[in-house]
Amino acid sequence: MSYLSKEESAIRVAKVKDILKSKNLDAAIVYFDEFNIGNGWYLTGYCPQFESGAVLVPRDGNPFILGGPESEPFAKLESAIKETRNFPVFMVPDEEYPNATIIDFPQLFLELKSINIELKNIGLVGGGRMPADCYHQILEGFEGVALVDITQDFVELRFIKSEWEKQNIRKAFKLADKAYLAMKTSIGLNTTEIKVAAAGEYAVRFNGANGFGFSTIVGSGIRSNAVVPTASNKELEEGEMVMIGISPKVNGYAGVVGDTLPVNGEYSKSQKKCIEILKKAFRIAKDQLIPGKIGKEMDAPVRAYFEEQGLSKYLVCPFIHTIGLHEAESPFFGPNSEDELKEGMMICIDISFFGHPEWHGVRIESGYEITKNGAIPLSPHMDELFCEYE
Repeated sequence: MSYLSKEESAIRVAKVKDILKSKNLDAAIVYFDEFNIGNGWYLTGYCPQFESGAVLVPRDGNPFILGGPESEPFAKLESAIKETRNFPVFMVPDEEYPNATIIDFPQLFLELKSINIELKNIGLVGGGRMPADCYHQILEGFEGVALVDITQDFVELRFIKSEWEKQNIRKAFKLADKAYLAMKTSIGLNTTEIKVAAAGEYAVRFNGANGFGFSTIVGSGIRSNAVVPTASNKELEEGEMVMIGISPKVNGYAGVVGDTLPVNGEYSKSQKKCIEILKKAFRIAKDQLIPGKIGKEMDAPVRAYFEEQGLSKYLVCPFIHTIGLHEAESPFFGPNSEDELKEGMMICIDISFFGHPEWHGVRIESGYEITKNGAIPLSPHMDELFCEYE
């Protein structure tokens, strides 16, 4: 079983080959690991555990996975690309696998040459995310071969989502709704942040989530200043607000929800003012979701509103980003962004600030599909909640 169909994988591999042809490259090496999952998953629907790996996509010929012997059986079972080669650079350092077939760069070149593939110019994807030792081994192994960074060209393939991708993101947002209800219900005195996180994680795992876009966020009181605090054993206390965020994945694609809720079930007058500010900023951001606008145009009015409220110095993150294989992935529509919002993108509005002397850290977040008819909520429930007027 694979999270990615062979048909969807083949379409994506063909797009990579188009990049290779346009740049006169012989092959692409697409690096990925557990912390940089997106580019490899985009082609395979798979990611190694413990080891790292790469997808080798020849301009002419079938792609295969370069990885390690510990992940090879997993790849053969789960990846949409089944051909594998074990390669030292991607293995656990100093681990031994006496029964595995392991090849090196000269053997790889000979194998490719036997099927009329000569490597003279190679496109590298994700080189900047590689561990230094891995990167240097690849440079040494490809000595005499020109390496060209094509990361941006590759990443741009992921900007506009296919219908299959959209379907999975929509399902992930439905799971996020389930998590939100479970987490909100679990919040109260005499419970801990970890128990709140557990309620949300159980709800989505039980209903089919295959993973998470980030470690579940639960930060109460001053812990919410941490921006992305993972849940601790801290007990929720009277008068506090608790910031929550969870990102369930379906077939590798993320949904998300974020909110800031009162521990005792009712906001104080001051806390209510804080939430009203967040919601107004959210509505301003939603009004910017017009295809053709660029990032800095969308960011500016929300940023101006925070300046008006005297909260600019507490801003850490921009307000609009895309979502897909990562909960937050490029393009990011920040204050200096020239990226254009386009039909077919799936985006999140993420309104937050941190370090406030009274409110500490707060966040609200939900997502939208960008269509020619406007922005369609991926969670109608959260859209109604965040866009309502008090």
